[in-house]
Amino acid sequence: MTTDTPLAAGVHVPDTKLAREATELVRDTTSELIYHHSRRVFWFGALQGRNRDLGFDPELLYIGAMFHDLGLGERFRSSGRRFEVDSADEARRFLLAHQVPEDSIRRVWTAIALHTTPGIPSHMEPEVALVTAGVEYDVLGIGYGDISEADRAEIVALHPRPHFKRDILTAFTDGIRPKPETTFGNVKADVLEHFVPGFERGDFVRTILDSPWPE
Repeated sequence: MTTDTPLAAGVHVPDTKLAREATELVRDTTSELIYHHSRRVFWFGALQGRNRDLGFDPELLYIGAMFHDLGLGERFRSSGRRFEVDSADEARRFLLAHQVPEDSIRRVWTAIALHTTPGIPSHMEPEVALVTAGVEYDVLGIGYGDISEADRAEIVALHPRPHFKRDILTAFTDGIRPKPETTFGNVKADVLEHFVPGFERGDFVRTILDSPWPE
């Protein structure tokens, strides 16, 4: 069991009531896989922020990282919404209950909602950019060499990733299999194409050609 606010790679988890309650909520409502992944996303995002000389709010980055995959959970599988939106809405509810300012809520919601949309978050507020940077580092290995081997090892020792590639793909598949229509135009269509027999991804060109417009 890790402490709530450990130090790794020169970065602390924020030692605030909001961060502690977010940690408790995520530990209570999601799997060890998603918990450890979300904590690593915070650390990797924070380190990429340091590398990029970005000023950011560590608490908002932490909340964004911790909530970003909550929408993969079983209770959201009949929502009909993208899992990113379900995750972002959960974060918004949590932050509203803690009377967090609206602009901060907006940043966290946007960071979570856009974390699987390449090419946009990096042009937005630092917290938005860095949630995606942390996800891309931990899941895709983008920018792998930007963080030293020693720092990477320290974070992974704190939050291990055994069989992570296989297990996160299973979590993605389980979370979105019941609502395949939500993958149109986003990277999760690749997941269902690989792992769900009979899945047919939406075709943007076909959608245009088959629209009710005569021309």
